Amino acid sequence: MALPAVAQAPVPLTSPVRSPNLPSETALPSSTTDFDNYRLGPGDSIFVGVQRFPDLSFPATLDIQGNVVVPLAGTVNLAGLTLDQARDQLYSRYDQYVVNPDVSLILTAQRPVEVTVVGEVPRPGLYPLQAPQLAVALLTAGGSTALADLRTVQIERTLRDGSLLSRQVDLFTPLLQGEPIPQVQLQNGDVITVPRLAPEDVESYDRDLVATSTLARPEITVRVLNRASGARGLEARFGAINLRNGSRFLDALAVAGVNPDVAAYNRIAVLRFNPETGTADTIMVNAAAAVNGDLSQNIPLQENDILVVDRNLLARVSYALNTFTQPFRDVLGFLLFFDSLTDSADSLFRP
Repeated sequence: MALPAVAQAPVPLTSPVRSPNLPSETALPSSTTDFDNYRLGPGDSIFVGVQRFPDLSFPATLDIQGNVVVPLAGTVNLAGLTLDQARDQLYSRYDQYVVNPDVSLILTAQRPVEVTVVGEVPRPGLYPLQAPQLAVALLTAGGSTALADLRTVQIERTLRDGSLLSRQVDLFTPLLQGEPIPQVQLQNGDVITVPRLAPEDVESYDRDLVATSTLARPEITVRVLNRASGARGLEARFGAINLRNGSRFLDALAVAGVNPDVAAYNRIAVLRFNPETGTADTIMVNAAAAVNGDLSQNIPLQENDILVVDRNLLARVSYALNTFTQPFRDVLGFLLFFDSLTDSADSLFRP
């Protein structure tokens, strides 16, 4: 009779569970189910029950070597085993002392894990997780960036024998279809890679949907070059503002303090770094139309967008961009260029 699943009622065994044909603890899993199988390690807490023999039942926490002390059987190493494999291991030990032992094993507390998150996240690095799930790992690293492709998130896992196991997870389609995000359990040492969206997929990929989800970074930073602020619209302002991810053009205008009475409301520029060309794309927006309900003008903003308010100011910025003939190396170079402009604010904002 087959072994019961974990957390189900135990079923008496009529024969030893392990046979020479079963895979060893270091065998390479080959399916999604195998990938999802939890493998025990130091710090995990378990409860082992043996029906009819309560003195053989015991709780335990795996020590730093992955060992537990088993009544009658002594020290047993369970590190790297799935719950089923660990139960089989204990069955084989108890079978030496008890006829047909009915053994169950339950994971009562999972150890904290450390995973590495790289790719299109704001803060790539190594993170300890109390709740070792894929979505939690992404949020811990700051969420996905605007350039992330959540359809092909990659998880790589190195097994005890050095074998590499990988799995690709689609987090985007559930968002699109309004379904729950897959709750992928992570294990210690996992490496999560969030890939960059390919240029040919940009048009078909709904980045605005992702921006308003819990998988994206919660805030974005945009910069404003504004010569129409203050009560009289005579104050020159430049700097960064933080907005909720998924914010639109009008949200930035409200925070930036643009005076609609003096600003060139029908011609405000949004400058956006294009990572494929290394240049700045200019999106002209009619703020007056946006205020009157034209959604096409109330565009979604992205991280590191730059708003330029005032016709004359836009002309000067455009001139500076045109004279800068080399492509920007990356978004940092793009931002440093505008920092250099605002550092010479006297000339930039001169009437």
